[in-house]
Amino acid sequence: MSKQTFIIVGASLAGAKAAEALREHGFEGRVVLVGSEPQRPYLRPPLSKEYLRGDVGLEKVYVYEEPFYEAHAIELRTSTTVERVEPNSSEVVCAGGERLRYDRLLLSTGAQPRRLSIPGAGLGEIYYLRSLADSERLRERLSRGGRLVVVGAGWIGCEVAASARQMGLEVTVIDPASVPLELVLGVEIGAIYREIHADHGVQVLLGTGVESFEGVGTVERVRVSDGRAIECDFVVVGVGATPSTQLAAGSGIVVKDGIVTDEFLQTAVDGVFAAGDVANARHPLFGQLRVEHYANALNQGPAAARNMLGGADASDRVLDHPIAYDRIPYFYSDQYDVGMEYSGHATGWEEVVSRGDVEGRAFIAFWLRDQRILAAMNVNVWDVTDQIQALIRSRLRVDRDRLADPDTPLTELAPEPCTRDAESVAASLESKPVPGKVAKQPPVPWPRPHSRLEVEVEDVVRALRGHQVLSHAGLVDACGAAHWADRSFTQALGEAVSTGRVRRLGDDLYEIAEPSSPARTA
Repeated sequence: MSKQTFIIVGASLAGAKAAEALREHGFEGRVVLVGSEPQRPYLRPPLSKEYLRGDVGLEKVYVYEEPFYEAHAIELRTSTTVERVEPNSSEVVCAGGERLRYDRLLLSTGAQPRRLSIPGAGLGEIYYLRSLADSERLRERLSRGGRLVVVGAGWIGCEVAASARQMGLEVTVIDPASVPLELVLGVEIGAIYREIHADHGVQVLLGTGVESFEGVGTVERVRVSDGRAIECDFVVVGVGATPSTQLAAGSGIVVKDGIVTDEFLQTAVDGVFAAGDVANARHPLFGQLRVEHYANALNQGPAAARNMLGGADASDRVLDHPIAYDRIPYFYSDQYDVGMEYSGHATGWEEVVSRGDVEGRAFIAFWLRDQRILAAMNVNVWDVTDQIQALIRSRLRVDRDRLADPDTPLTELAPEPCTRDAESVAASLESKPVPGKVAKQPPVPWPRPHSRLEVEVEDVVRALRGHQVLSHAGLVDACGAAHWADRSFTQALGEAVSTGRVRRLGDDLYEIAEPSSPARTA
């Protein structure tokens, strides 16, 4: 493998961390990190907060200092645009016609801000925020003061509004939803952010659409759905982002709300992986999932790099086992004196349970369905993320009264972290249960290190007592493949699961689904 070339398209946080991980895991071949922007990889969270306000300089924005790349033999090619991926020849084609051959390819091309196509959208003084250059242009404009209208009350819109108010500008936020962040937080918790901004002097116009921008040459007012005209000196639009999938389109790589990958971050094309904002990856808890947040890029890049080092041929691999990317989604936001951390993923829930002082803005909110925690957000409450994520990962049903009680430690509601390795768990599952005899067995922890997923304890116990249970190693024999990276094994196992011959309990543990087996409740 030492003579191979790994190319990473997208000089982003995910790309930089992937390149670093390749070296850390012993890859000695050529690593090429290609980015269309002139800057080396940088962090995006400061662009709407402290860097935008001028509180910190570039040293707090870049992922690594410039000498890092040369020291790790990473060929960083900035201001270089890749125009095509050609999987048949294992090449990427750069602007100008240069061709770069790869043995493995990682696409970490990120996302682009969604742009409005309404009358007046082409006027001057309308800003979008995604890149470092965008942040620098907007920072200069904020420094001159004036009246700002922010279109969109999502995370970017709310953070820009908070930064502008902290710099003393007059700010109006417009959004068609009933509260800020309604799609993510729901009405009850979103209303808290409405009050936070109102308390700091932001005019928040909700349930209000934007019809057009008006002005001569530059924007002077925003016409809204109820006919009013909101006077302004400039506008920031923050209405979401779309994944940058242009390179994947037409190359055989499946695209659907991003570049579709399996749990190992590999696309449908052998040797091509995706990570970061552009990746729509299979998650063991949440299904296909695309996450546009810092922590995802930080952790998904190295996971993809780790899996790029595997290979079906023993002479063509550095590492033997894959890592399923199963981290719980996480992000944070700071607005004024209110900080928050959000873990999990909730698109539909039955209730929201809060513990702590909601009015005093020091609380934890939990989004539940079927008494299981899908997501949680801690607001000005710290050092609880690990406990929250353990609850989400466990899939345990929780008592809502105990969950709401701040005197009940979260650790009493969550399972203990698993410490047993995969081999010891597999050994405990080798013997097939004797029909008609139920062996007394303790709950079996979820096998690791290849997965951090923990299923509900009662489900595991029921499966162990009533079915033939196989570890990953046993399934290799059952599906007739010699190595994890052999796509025939992946496909055979997927077919077995989809046809109901095998039930999937998680990344590393499965059960044989026999027709006579009793039904297992979720």
